[in-house]
Amino acid sequence: MRIGAFILVGLAAGSLTAEHPRSTYVLIANPASRVSKIDRKFLAEVFLRRATRWQDETPIQPVDLGPDAPARARFSQEILSRSVASVRSYWQQRIFSGQGLPPPELADDEAVVSFVVSHPGAIGYVAAGTPLSGATVLELN
Repeated sequence: MRIGAFILVGLAAGSLTAEHPRSTYVLIANPASRVSKIDRKFLAEVFLRRATRWQDETPIQPVDLGPDAPARARFSQEILSRSVASVRSYWQQRIFSGQGLPPPELADDEAVVSFVVSHPGAIGYVAAGTPLSGATVLELN
């Protein structure tokens, strides 16, 4: 009987965390950016390279984490509504048809922060808790 109670408590706790997941990544932009909030749909367009300029006409430079990064998996699912594999397939098709190149994939969170801080118009995401070195945190609408 006690084992059954532990299983029920474990299942209940698991369902609570599944319903209210905490964000595992932070959206960041170049410190000179005038943007503080970004629409989810526009963000997806940026990372699929369908939107290429900020409102002030600055070219947008999105940057991704590598395909094995947990923050990349979460970002791809939540923002692009696709798995990382699906996003990579999308880019393979676009490259093959001459329709563009994907955002660069950088090795780790620190490399993404460094890129974003040093490139005007840059936007990226990093694991929550990563030192941001002056990058602007963006709020998702």
